[in-house]
Amino acid sequence: MDAVVSLLDGPRARGAFLLRSVLTPPWSIRIEDQAPLTLVAMVQGDAWVVPDEGASVQLSPGDLAIIRGPDPYAVADEPATAPQVVIHPGQICTTPDGQELPGMMELGVRTWGNNPDGPTTLLTGTYTMRGEVSQRLLSALPPLLVVPGDSWDSPLVPLLATEIVKDDPGQEAVLDRLLDLLLIAALREWFARPAANAPGWYKAHSDPIVGRALQMLHNKPAQPWTVASLAAETGVSRAALARRFTALVGESPMSYLTEWRLALAADLLREPGATVGAVARHVGYGSSFALSTAFKRIRGVSPREHRRAART
Repeated sequence: MDAVVSLLDGPRARGAFLLRSVLTPPWSIRIEDQAPLTLVAMVQGDAWVVPDEGASVQLSPGDLAIIRGPDPYAVADEPATAPQVVIHPGQICTTPDGQELPGMMELGVRTWGNNPDGPTTLLTGTYTMRGEVSQRLLSALPPLLVVPGDSWDSPLVPLLATEIVKDDPGQEAVLDRLLDLLLIAALREWFARPAANAPGWYKAHSDPIVGRALQMLHNKPAQPWTVASLAAETGVSRAALARRFTALVGESPMSYLTEWRLALAADLLREPGATVGAVARHVGYGSSFALSTAFKRIRGVSPREHRRAART
């Protein structure tokens, strides 16, 4: 596994919210779900993403928008159209005055809208829990980015459009994986652009020395790494590795390793039956006390508090 794969592996949808919307203007949906990350893919027609702060962006067929939460925004036929629907945390949908949406808005399996023959079709995929997307990845993204449909050739949006309306056995898992693939493909396309200002950890993967070091850290986080042992694996001196790693990634190898171990621990602690001791050993800490000390120092809460909050 290379470093980019493991860093982008943070997206792991689990029962993600996926919806196909078929609409006739005028329409406007206000999103207040506080989700960490949402994808909006245009299948046909046009739409606008209207954030509370910042410029509105128009989407055309084939375009994909990635929206980083938790700030609210709207998706509408025109920026000036008043919201008719509000989506709250837990994907609870109401009218703007708080009334439950009528059942006639449901048009089929994972399909919703105001007209089954409407000229606008869009797909929405939402990562509902922060742990599903790594904080390192989220912090590298702007609040709103758009990958134009004419800039990449991907079969994933048409495939998702086909699969989202199916109700076959195991369909939820199929859709989760398609959402992950679509996000990763879009991010690769986005980060490849000079204007995207890709984060150091992404650009460093192509460096023969630092890329190798990142690969080692991600493949074997439990190994008792030092700068010296990591330098030996990459074939350079300790000073050369430390200097080059810090210059490209923006932090030292050991600082990066600590963050990576704790990110892994945070995800593992969400798993049913996981113990602090077992997680500590898996990510390279000798005891639950050692993990707890590092976890609280960096993240401000203990592993047990983090687990309770995640489950709540």
